[in-house]
Order: sequence, then structure tokens, then C-alpha cells
Amino acid sequence: MTLLLFVVGIGLLAGGAELLVRGATRLSLGLGISPLVVGLTVVAFGTSAPEMAVTVRGALDGGEGAAIALGNVLGSNIFNVLFILGAAAAIAPLVVHQQIVRLDVPLLIGASLLVGALGLDGSFGRIDGALLFAGVVSYTFFLIRQSRREGAAVREEYEAELADAAPAGRPASRLASVALVALGLALLVVGARWLVAGAVVIAGQLGLSDLVIGLTIVAAGTSLPEVATSLLAAMRGQRDIAVGNVIGSNLFNLLAVLGLAALVAPEGIPVSPAAESFDVPVMIGVAIACLPIFFVEHRIARWEGVLFLAYYVAYVSFLVLDATGHDALPEFRAAMLGFVLPLTAITVLVRAARAWRRRTAEPVG
Repeated sequence: MTLLLFVVGIGLLAGGAELLVRGATRLSLGLGISPLVVGLTVVAFGTSAPEMAVTVRGALDGGEGAAIALGNVLGSNIFNVLFILGAAAAIAPLVVHQQIVRLDVPLLIGASLLVGALGLDGSFGRIDGALLFAGVVSYTFFLIRQSRREGAAVREEYEAELADAAPAGRPASRLASVALVALGLALLVVGARWLVAGAVVIAGQLGLSDLVIGLTIVAAGTSLPEVATSLLAAMRGQRDIAVGNVIGSNLFNLLAVLGLAALVAPEGIPVSPAAESFDVPVMIGVAIACLPIFFVEHRIARWEGVLFLAYYVAYVSFLVLDATGHDALPEFRAAMLGFVLPLTAITVLVRAARAWRRRTAEPVG
């Protein structure tokens, strides 16, 4: 029954996010907002609605729910970059034309560092939440302003993606869109309640901490809309959408989701020593890993996508080995720290240096 509750909760979250995005997109297009702005804000933020619902629900519950809430934000950001971008790049190399994405990566790194700094005192309080939430308001205005500078190719990509969304120009159409939004929100609320309740019980039965459950199962479950949106966009050749959705969603998770959760949590969101010493640094490292990829050649190659996927498998394996106290943990840690990570860093740096030399050697004009 607990597993059924958990699975149904994930299904309700995915369905609720789909209805919410569909209704809000139709309303926005009907009001004359450009498809590019809708794609960058309504769709990208709407796919993070499950994270918002689960994190706020867990924050309101406190205790075990708060641990799941924090794990969900950290785990979703790690999952989005390593798994979703990795899988999308493995399908087809992702060439990034979108100027906003290249500006968003430094913003994502800055937001990740800010979250790490705010959590050093052991919790996220209301002041922390207000600061983060103010950041998402500023970021939204930034998106709208920067969208006017995008090239024709990017605009056409978003127009093609949203071509099937019927504009809600008539009162009846607008009413139907509002109904979709309301139904989507209701499904998100119910799904979040069931998912958090099921996750707490599953964590106890498996002997895993609530943080680990939040970092893995809950994070992957609430990221299903991002999986569907980005992988489908990659298969259609809409690669700016695939990348932009992930980066925008990660920023929304840190600023809006964690910010709102910290605002409503009765006693704040505690940051465990395990999260502070390992998971937060991994989240920051994953954000920084995007920097040379986006800035050197503005693309994610297939081998980089496979590498991202391998790192996600390694990350989850480490969490499970550590949580269960497995005998293989010391050897696994030594292999990662002594061989895999240094070799990867050297490879990426050499590739970045070569690409940078090629760029500087090109004649200007």
C-alpha cells in the first residue's frame, strides 16, 4: 500500500504538472505573450511544479519531511544536469545557440554558491528564503528582458514547440485554461502529500535516511516533467529547449522552490552534516561542470553526455553504499577520488584549452 501510494503520488505530480503547464501556456499565448518568453518562463518553471509541491509539503510537515524537501532540491538539480542533459546529449550532441543559456550558467553557479553559503549555519530560515525568492523575481525579469535579444533561429524553435498550444483568446477558452491550471494545482497538492508520506515510510523500511530518499527516488520522480520535455526536444532537434529547460529549472529549484519552502517552514529547513559536506558540494560541482562546456564550444558532445550519465550512476552508487555501510565503500571512494575525477578534470581542461586556442587564432571579422 505504501509503494502504491508513492507511485500514484508520482503519477499525480506528473499529470498535474502537465495540466498546469498546458493551461498556463494557453493563457499566456492568448494574452499575446511571445512563445519565446512563454517557453523560457511558464514552461521551464512549470516543469518544476512537482519539486515545488513536494518541497513545500515536506517543509510544512517538518522533521522527516524537511529532510526530504532539502534532498529533493539538491537531488533534482544533480539529476537534471547529470542524467537529463547526459541522456539528451547521448541522443544527439546539444549545440547551444541561446544567449540566455550562456548567461544562465554563471547565474546557476552563483545561486548554487549562495545556497551553499546560506546553509553553513545548519538551516535555511525565513530571511534566507526571502533572499532566494527575491532572486527568482529578479531572474524572471532578466529572462523577459534578455529574450528580446535572441536570434531568429531560437525564436522559431520555441514557436514550433508551442505551435499546438491553442491560444486562449475567447472567454470560453480562457475559462477552460483556468480550469486546467486549477486541476493541475489540485493534483500537485494531493500527489505531493502522498509522495512525501510514502517516501518517509519507504525510507524507514529500507533503512535509508530521509535525505537519501529525497536525493534519489523523490528527486527522480519529481523531475519526470523535465525528463519528458528535454528528451523529446532533443529527439526533435530543438536543442536550445532541451538545455534551456534544465538550466532554467535548476535556477527555479534553488531560488523559488527552496526559497518558498524556507519561508513557510515553521522551524526552517535543517541542513544535515552529510548534506553540507557532500551533497551541496556535489550540486555546486555539477553546476560548475557546465561552465567549460557552454562557454568553450557552446555544445555538449555525445561523450560528455555519456560521462554525465556515468557520474550520476557513480553518485547514486556512493549514496547507497554509504547509507548501507557496504564494505566496498572505501575502494569505491578511492577509485573516484584518485583516478576517475582527476582524469576527467584533465581531459576537460585539455579540451577547453585547445578550443580556446582555436577561437583566439581565428581572424576577427
